[in-house]
Amino acid sequence: MKKLLFVYIVMIATLMAYLYVAFVRQDNSGLLNESAGLHGTTEEKYVMVNFLTGIDYWKNGLKGFEDAAGALGVSVEYRGSTQYDVQEEVMVLEQVIARNPAGIAVSAINSEALNAAINKAIEAGIPVVMFDSDAPDSDAYSFLGTNNYNAGVTAARKMAELTGSRGKVGIITLPNQLNHQERMRGFKETLTDEFPELKLIGVEDGKGDQLVTEQKVREMMEQYPDLTGVFLTEANGGIGAGNAVLRAGKLDQVRIISFDTDKGTLDMVKSGTISATMAQGTWNMGYWSLMHLFHLRNELVEPMPDWRESNVPPLPPYVDTGITVVTKSNVDLFYAK
Repeated sequence: MKKLLFVYIVMIATLMAYLYVAFVRQDNSGLLNESAGLHGTTEEKYVMVNFLTGIDYWKNGLKGFEDAAGALGVSVEYRGSTQYDVQEEVMVLEQVIARNPAGIAVSAINSEALNAAINKAIEAGIPVVMFDSDAPDSDAYSFLGTNNYNAGVTAARKMAELTGSRGKVGIITLPNQLNHQERMRGFKETLTDEFPELKLIGVEDGKGDQLVTEQKVREMMEQYPDLTGVFLTEANGGIGAGNAVLRAGKLDQVRIISFDTDKGTLDMVKSGTISATMAQGTWNMGYWSLMHLFHLRNELVEPMPDWRESNVPPLPPYVDTGITVVTKSNVDLFYAK
């Protein structure tokens, strides 16, 4: 009798264990999967495409792209032109498209030159978003980057603060890129509208090159011995301008406002050679670019059933990733940790 009772107990226990595994645990695992949020597969490969791929500027944006990939469980790749060369970036983008990735985030070296390739990718069903530098006439779904006009406004007001709102200032830029055009426009119009005694004496093409920029700033100082400030709209220019001013012995006269937060620029801000630099939200650009692409690829957004035919944007067409003024007082916060 005791043996039979024991057998019954074992059978009941076994049945309860089976029911637990088959139903209760299965239900709980389903809930866990639901709470895990968005998740893709490693077979989904998203590609970031830009230019001058070796410069420090891109590192934080790429980290954001990689961090988003880690959160989503997808794969990413980094491609681009090694030089400041329009045709090289177009060629690289065409090569990426031919491999049919899950999506592409592009920073355009030129606001028009990549339009045909971008549109070709979208026609082939490959989602494309722009970051940092836009191609507004393309069919890309969204642009994530700095409000560059407002960044120029901010830089102009900082220059006025540094120079007492009077004197002569120059700009070193990249004239073919839309983001730099907007920074320059914001700077120039703010000087005209708000600081009429702060005169713009010239705009030069720094070609994204530290040595070229140094030469251009040296020429500005020779032509205008009373130069009081220089605004650099791109990442490589600050160090070149800083070297020119140091070698001319005019550190106390010429105020430099740069862009971005590579280590060399931050070191010059810390030493006082560069008065301020504009820090962009580059990590946000990379992270949210991939999130946009993932939503498009997996059709997770549908503002209306026929949004494609109605031209209703499935995502925010523009995301402002922010700007921060970096000076000696807060520069230590911007070094890579």
